[in-house]
Amino acid sequence: MRFVAYEQSRSIPNIVVDGSPNEATVLTLTHWPGIPQPAGLAADLSAEMAFRYLDDPCGHAPADAVTNNHFDQDGLVSAHALIEPDLAQANRELLIDVAAAGDFGTYRFRSAARASMTIARMGESLDHGDPAAVADAYERGLRDLVTMAIEPERFRDRWADEDAALTASEEAIRNGVVTITDHPEAELAVVDIPEDLTGLGGHRFGGQRFEGLHPMAINNATDRLRLLLVHGRRYRYVDRYETWVQTRSRPIPLRVDLAPLAETLDAAEHRDTSWSAKPPGTLTPRLDHTGTSSLDREMVIALVRDHLRTAPSAWNPFP
Repeated sequence: MRFVAYEQSRSIPNIVVDGSPNEATVLTLTHWPGIPQPAGLAADLSAEMAFRYLDDPCGHAPADAVTNNHFDQDGLVSAHALIEPDLAQANRELLIDVAAAGDFGTYRFRSAARASMTIARMGESLDHGDPAAVADAYERGLRDLVTMAIEPERFRDRWADEDAALTASEEAIRNGVVTITDHPEAELAVVDIPEDLTGLGGHRFGGQRFEGLHPMAINNATDRLRLLLVHGRRYRYVDRYETWVQTRSRPIPLRVDLAPLAETLDAAEHRDTSWSAKPPGTLTPRLDHTGTSSLDREMVIALVRDHLRTAPSAWNPFP
């Protein structure tokens, strides 16, 4: 198979990986919300679906074009699996881990984490709204993907700084400098970061950044999919990406609308601080605030925990 830019694929039979189908799509291999998954191929990652398709292809109209409407690690691995199936199968677990590092901020193999960092650097200056630029990123990424995963030292200049931040973040958790406290009744993990610990963020998909601590360090340390970061008197809540897609391997907490909680926190403030919340359908909804909060840690945790336990669900990724 061959990669074709998404806009060009609208006029030819195509397989979409890790994205939305278009009018000429004959098969969609994606974990995106609301899109039915082919019987027997459903999985947490689109890349896992692509490999399952290689194992047991389902019936569909003929197509030799693979496409996607955005560039990221999961999409790149998925496309590679269909375009270079023998090479992909030979590196299957490592490549799936690259996809997981990009989408879910978790990793088993450090080389996969470094490959994800390298791919993120490719996307930093990418205009994700330009189909031609996205297609060019795929052409470059498909050429180098396996090399990035199995020979990461060749790309050290692209991942070294972020890799150091990941190491420092993991050491801070391991040494107890950063603590993670589970609140299972709310499916919540509270991450306490010392106020003077800064500069240890890391990449997320689509050119996004996660500040405060490297996301792979946090997500490898807790299974909770709802996170509250406490950084001095700075608070930030986030729903992990696993709750936006059709995660199949485990029960996931359904997202709630955070706007009412933002209003409650706003009303409780004693200084010029403004709380805001992203809608539950965004990729990784956040609840945070401007400036420094006047609210103490225990109060914020209690309000967040109670809202998560009692608010009705506002997002369901399953069709």
